[in-house]
Amino acid sequence: MKKFLFSILLLGGFIMINACPVCEKQQPDILKGITHGAGPQSDWDYVIVWVVAIIAVATLFFSVKWLIRPGEKGAEHIKRTVLNHQ
Repeated sequence: MKKFLFSILLLGGFIMINACPVCEKQQPDILKGITHGAGPQSDWDYVIVWVVAIIAVATLFFSVKWLIRPGEKGAEHIKRTVLNHQ
């Protein structure tokens, strides 16, 4: 039963991702079949999306980097007040 529900969920998700034929005609070649709606209104829309994507990737990179290896080694760092409080 779990496998059946999982496959229905996957199949439903795949169907929802694909654009409908009406939206596909309105999209530029690079976005055909991927997105719904009217598509980008100007070239600035692409610039905005790329800038946001770069910011998101940089944020993800530094979040993971500083989560794995924070780098605070000083004895006077504020985290020591919590860790040494016990």
